[in-house]
Amino acid sequence: MPFILEAAMRQAILKQGVSVIVIPGDIALLDMPKNTPIKWQRPALQQITPVLSELALCKKIINQSSKIVLFCGAGCKGSHDQVLALAEKLKAPIVHALRGKEHIEYDNPYDVGMTGLIGFASGYHAMENADTVILLGTSFPFKPFYPKAAKIIQIDNDPDAIGRHTQVDLALISDINPTLSTLLPLVDEKTDHHFLDKCVEHYQTTRKNLDNLAEIKPKSTLIHPQTLAKMLSAKAQSNAVFTCDVGTPTLWAARYFKMSSQRRLIGSFNHGSMANALAQSIGIQAVDTTRQVIALCGDGGFSMLMGDLLTLVPYNLPIKIVIINNSSLGFVDMEMKASGFVSNATNLNNPSFAAIANACNIKGISVSDPHKLSDAIDELLNHDGPALLEVITDKNELSLPPKIKLAQEKGFTIYTLKALFNGYGDELIDLVKTNILR
Repeated sequence: MPFILEAAMRQAILKQGVSVIVIPGDIALLDMPKNTPIKWQRPALQQITPVLSELALCKKIINQSSKIVLFCGAGCKGSHDQVLALAEKLKAPIVHALRGKEHIEYDNPYDVGMTGLIGFASGYHAMENADTVILLGTSFPFKPFYPKAAKIIQIDNDPDAIGRHTQVDLALISDINPTLSTLLPLVDEKTDHHFLDKCVEHYQTTRKNLDNLAEIKPKSTLIHPQTLAKMLSAKAQSNAVFTCDVGTPTLWAARYFKMSSQRRLIGSFNHGSMANALAQSIGIQAVDTTRQVIALCGDGGFSMLMGDLLTLVPYNLPIKIVIINNSSLGFVDMEMKASGFVSNATNLNNPSFAAIANACNIKGISVSDPHKLSDAIDELLNHDGPALLEVITDKNELSLPPKIKLAQEKGFTIYTLKALFNGYGDELIDLVKTNILR
């Protein structure tokens, strides 16, 4: 058993993942033999350094390029300063993937947002207008959002990630930190910052437009999820850990949660996997009961693992749970509309989640008035112990990607026609009120 435990711990550390040990019941009941030798040395993570000949090729491509974009993923963890130094020297805007958000977004004057299905228009246009894109530790999966004409340099310590989602002109198998540290003095410093300035300006406009969607108007009667996410980010502590469910909670977290050097954003981030936010927050809070942990849950995802609420009180886990209750599987509903389907199969008939929390001896709060949202969030975050805030939000909010494909336009047109012919005209009116007339 000590040998198996040691091997499992070592693999978990070296592979930066989870090890599982399965112990038969009869073995678990046996006494440990006396004088069993236990040896342990924490393994040091190996650093993969770049091949110098490949760095020379990388230098050549970069020096011949005039509009360079750095596209950063989770592999940039711990390399924030090196990435910014390279962006400064190359006058390159920085686009980040969702997993790279917490490592790159903060204190970054070169940041132009995300791209992809839940990204920003500014991130998409920066990539589309580049002549060279350098992929730094990312396996960004959405092929339509890669540029068609740009040269692609991919740097990653995982050989399986190379060329998986787009063809590359040059691949370097290496950790990001040593690669950038070695590459930085080799490349020529760019003097033309017109492309960078244009991309940053586009981002500032995009950011302003997104923030405008989160404003509470004097006559507002419905809570928009943008308002909730932006307000929650502003009120959370500077070292808060956020978890978010897959679907629209991930989208609003990606667009409105503001990162810092101390904040974390943790999720599944795998398409179609649900109900992760509460479970992850339990593990995180168990590690440090003094740190603020906020789980942003969808009503569908929360319902799947609602029984985990019973864990919080016995273990004194002061998790703050926020539920976006729009009585719908929101992201699936949007995908169906984009594909031309009219259906109420994504509708949910929810109970009062706040009442369920109170029944579990957890502080339960419910809010549906946008003008009372701020006080409700304060009540949640200031509560000494676990608490749950149920936010009744507008189910008609559309979360559009920065690039709309022709098939999606066609599908949504078909959806509107079907909706009219099948007696769902009121739904179309609500969609217009929420997304156009507000």
